[in-house]
Amino acid sequence: MKALYRKYRPLKLKDVVGQPQVVDVLTSALQSGKFSHAYLFTGPRGCGKTSVARIFAHEVNQFNYELEDSYVDILEIDGASNRGIDNIRELREKAAIAPTEGKYKIYIIDEVHMLTKEAFNALLKTLEEPPAHVIFLMATTDLDKVPVTILSRSQVLHFRLAEPSIMAEHLKSIAKTEKIQITDDALNLLVRRGGGSFRDTISLLDQISAMSDGEISAEQVISALGLPRDDALEAILKAYDEHDFAKITETVERELNGGTSASLIASGLIEYLLKHPEASRLPLLKTLTSVDGAYPEAKLILALSDSLVSTPVIAPRANLRPVSAQTAVAPQNAPRMPQKPSNEPKTAETPPTEAPEEAQTPIQTGEFTAEIFLQQITTANSSIGDILRKSTITLKVKTLIIAPEKKIYKSILKSPNNAKMLAKYLPEGYGLEITDQNSENLQKDPTLSQISDIMGNIQEVKTGQTDPF
Repeated sequence: MKALYRKYRPLKLKDVVGQPQVVDVLTSALQSGKFSHAYLFTGPRGCGKTSVARIFAHEVNQFNYELEDSYVDILEIDGASNRGIDNIRELREKAAIAPTEGKYKIYIIDEVHMLTKEAFNALLKTLEEPPAHVIFLMATTDLDKVPVTILSRSQVLHFRLAEPSIMAEHLKSIAKTEKIQITDDALNLLVRRGGGSFRDTISLLDQISAMSDGEISAEQVISALGLPRDDALEAILKAYDEHDFAKITETVERELNGGTSASLIASGLIEYLLKHPEASRLPLLKTLTSVDGAYPEAKLILALSDSLVSTPVIAPRANLRPVSAQTAVAPQNAPRMPQKPSNEPKTAETPPTEAPEEAQTPIQTGEFTAEIFLQQITTANSSIGDILRKSTITLKVKTLIIAPEKKIYKSILKSPNNAKMLAKYLPEGYGLEITDQNSENLQKDPTLSQISDIMGNIQEVKTGQTDPF
């Protein structure tokens, strides 16, 4: 039984769906009888480049076209496997021979961008002085890899992926002809998964129809193709908005265990973000595109956490006050550190309190102060500075204790490179401990007080420094 994508492959230009910008140009050439000696079809995979090239080649020579046809005057070459200079030299030699049956000898070169530099140079010589009876129809998914010298001597036609509405109607027509019962929701899922490729989308319909005897539902499509569910994508994005790393990993793990691949989750998130763009989520569009190749599950978690940590933070204006060299009062979400003892007399309204002996050790030695420490870290890496501003920071004897508000931040700060950077800005003889918010060291330390936000004004944290991971 013939596969549906082959059964419904168009055999005439008028039957081609979704590429009017190409069909109109080629139809005009056929009507006028004026042809370019070289055409270059470019566009994504599965959008009909090779099919249209075959149709056009047959209509130029007025041959009847069937998929299994073989005409001596229409030659197909796979650029990926016949990419060397010897292959192109042989082509040039045969191109000089006049056509046998038709008016033109037509060469269809698929994946032309795969040719070697030497092969392109050999092809260029033929395109510069082409025999009058030769037409080249070249196809590529990567136009940037085709030399400019080839482009300048070809008529370039751009193919595009089909619009969802056009694809849905085309798929519905095929389903009706084949007597395939499918709900609109299920059909729309196939269209989304096919990504605008006629070949891929029709193949999905063929695959699903073979797995069901009754009406195909959206649930069956999701289960059969391992697609991520919309509610799972929304849950991941909600957890991202709330900086809830545990919820992100929990939801991702559930989807992976359910049979959805990491790359499909990433693709689903990208598609969702493009349809529902929000400024705070835009960093995800950059990181999620890396989820492919080896270890996609790890790359997905890293993509989500990297964007989460790097999300720009703007401090509220109402909470900001200037920082003096000796004393300061911090906003609620500023890091908490022991306050340097003040020599200024206390007023009657605020009588002095005697602090424990440990509190008499300020975070200062020589030129070192809490302000300088955070400023230096923020300058070195703004993402790490952002984490510190959301942490509880205390000094116990000569150990600086940092307790981040989230476990993921703790892991980031404890990575060798980041821990080394933090220690670099401590005075000689001082140690560093990175712990949890509920650690005993933190709970028993009586020296907690607040300092103001280091920036002293509204400050947007810029990304682009060394990756904290």
